[in-house]
Amino acid sequence: MLIAVLAVGKNNELGKDNQLPWHLPNDLKHFRKITDSMPMIMGRETFEALPGVLPGREHIVLTRNTDYQVDHPMVKVVHSVDDILDSLDPEKDYSVIGGKQIFQLFMPYTDKIHLTRIDEAFDADTYFDEPDPEEWVVVSEEAGILDEENTLPHRFLVLERKKK
Repeated sequence: MLIAVLAVGKNNELGKDNQLPWHLPNDLKHFRKITDSMPMIMGRETFEALPGVLPGREHIVLTRNTDYQVDHPMVKVVHSVDDILDSLDPEKDYSVIGGKQIFQLFMPYTDKIHLTRIDEAFDADTYFDEPDPEEWVVVSEEAGILDEENTLPHRFLVLERKKK
């Protein structure tokens, strides 16, 4: 199963200059909890924006650059969506973590979305395409806890693709 994991601002902002335009430790913990031990599919720019190889998770990096290489046992570089789809184990879950083009490429194959919705607007240069309500249903929603480190109002939503 493919599971998209992402956070967006009030206007579906995803990022600015390949970075998150907010600091929200609750969302980072939520991301870690969901993706822990699950292979993560991402684009090259998202991979390069990470602080390093995240522990306990295979990183599947999609890039058009056929010369791009990463020398790490937990990183696999792939050059086409079909190569990734053909290699997926149907018994396993995989997370799709971005960026925007990766979400667009894999959304037709995605079964679930873990969406952190931050209820503020941000300066951004990249936006997420709102899931079509004809195709997706919200199955859970939980308010994030506000404290001295988490000052932005936010909600954790889970959406599932409607059965056809």
